[in-house]
Amino acid sequence: MNILQKIGLVSLFSIALAACVPMSAGQSIVKSNNGILVSTSNMTLYTFDKDQAGSGKSTCNGDCTINWPPLLVDKNATSYGDYSIITRDDGKQQFAYKGKPLYFFSLDKKPDDRNGDNYLNGAWHIVQM
Repeated sequence: MNILQKIGLVSLFSIALAACVPMSAGQSIVKSNNGILVSTSNMTLYTFDKDQAGSGKSTCNGDCTINWPPLLVDKNATSYGDYSIITRDDGKQQFAYKGKPLYFFSLDKKPDDRNGDNYLNGAWHIVQM
């Protein structure tokens, strides 16, 4: 296991706690912070170029989720406005914005970090409102 994977696993634990906070009807788990879409704990949210808007699918599965944990919601979550819910390959529910699944980045250590913007040859992006 290389250092990036080790760092990712440590970060994944703390991010997963925030990412797995369920959203139920009437409860929002995202907000805008200075024009950037973040979780309610101010952790930056990202989209992935390989995800096709409106497809209802995430292309980041398996090992990809070590560094890019999805923003998960519970089975009672509801869609509203530009926000929708997709079902991942593992059957879990993921929040999406304008049809694109939302993710955290494992190297974002504290609220308002934006280390994943343009990551992997520009394939990952912060969500600008």
